[in-house]
Amino acid sequence: MADGSPASSKHHVFSSWPSFAGVPTRSLDDLEDAGVVIVGAPFDWGTTNRAGARFAPKAIREADYLGTDGWRPHVPTGINALDVLSVVDVGDLPLIPGYVEESIDVIADSVESIARAGAVPITLGGDHTVTFPDATGVARVHGFGNVALIHFDAHADTGETHFGHLYGHGTPMRRLIESGAVPGNRFVQIGLRGYWPGPEVFAWMKEQGMRSYTMSEISERGLNTVVDEAVVHAADGADAVFLSIDIDVVDPGMAPGTGTPEPGGLTSRQLLDTVRRLAKDLNVVGADIVEVSPPYDGPGQITAYLANRIVLEILNGMAERKIAGNS
Repeated sequence: MADGSPASSKHHVFSSWPSFAGVPTRSLDDLEDAGVVIVGAPFDWGTTNRAGARFAPKAIREADYLGTDGWRPHVPTGINALDVLSVVDVGDLPLIPGYVEESIDVIADSVESIARAGAVPITLGGDHTVTFPDATGVARVHGFGNVALIHFDAHADTGETHFGHLYGHGTPMRRLIESGAVPGNRFVQIGLRGYWPGPEVFAWMKEQGMRSYTMSEISERGLNTVVDEAVVHAADGADAVFLSIDIDVVDPGMAPGTGTPEPGGLTSRQLLDTVRRLAKDLNVVGADIVEVSPPYDGPGQITAYLANRIVLEILNGMAERKIAGNS
C-alpha cells in the first residue's frame, strides 16, 4: 500500500478476490455478529436480450484496486463503513442453471435467513428476476406490506408474463405486488425511459398506486426534487426500505456492460450520490444490484467498477445513519 511497509504487500490485488472488498467470509449458518451480508446470485436465465449477468457477482467483487484488507475510508465522510457495519460475505448461492423457480426458492430462503439473523442482505445479481425472491425474503421477516421498494431502472419490470411464463427480468415487480410482499403503493421507480412496457401495463401500475418517475420528468423537475418525494413516499407508513438498482438506469455511455442498454439515463455520479442519500435517510433493510453483464463491459470494466462503488455508497449511507443514531 501507500506506506510501503512490508506487511502491506500482502494486500496487493494480483490474485483472485476472496470476498467483497476483502471483508470476512462466513457461511449462512454463521451470521451471529454480522450487520450486513454480501451474497451473490449468479442467475441470468430470466434475460431477454444479452445474457452474462451470472458472471456479475465475481466481476463486482474483483472491480477494486484498493487491496484486500477491508479498509475503505470514504473520502467525503472519513467513515470506514465496512467496520462500522460489520460487513461479511457469504459467497455465491448454489443456484441451478436453467431452473428458474428452484433458483428463486434458494434465493428467497437464503435472503430470509440473512434478514432473520438481524443482518441486512445486499445481493449481487444476476438479472432483475432476483429482486422477486430478494424482496420476498426480506418481507418474510419485516412483514408483507411493511417494506417499501425504491427501484432504479430504465424499465418498469411490471410485465404480466415473461414470454408466457411468470418469472423473468421483466416481471419481478408485478410478482411482488401480486404476492402482497410489496404493495403497489409502496413502490417508487426512478429513471424509466425507452419503449417498454406499453400503455396497458402503465395503466395497471397506476391502479396499484405505484409512483414512477421517467427520465423526462427527472430532467424537467430535477433529480433532487424527485428523490425528496421518494423519501417521503417510502417513509410514509413503511417500517423498512429495500433498494433495487438495475445498472441500466445509468446511461450506457457510463455503464455499457448490461443486457438491455437504453440511452438517456442517469449519470454514474447522480446514482452514487442518490443511493448514499437514501441509505442515510431511510431504514434500508435490503438491497440488490442487478443486470451487470461482464461480457459486454469492454476492457475497462467500468460497469463492474460502478456496481462495486454503488455497494460501497449504500454502505456508507447506512454507516452515516448508524453513527448519527448512536451520537
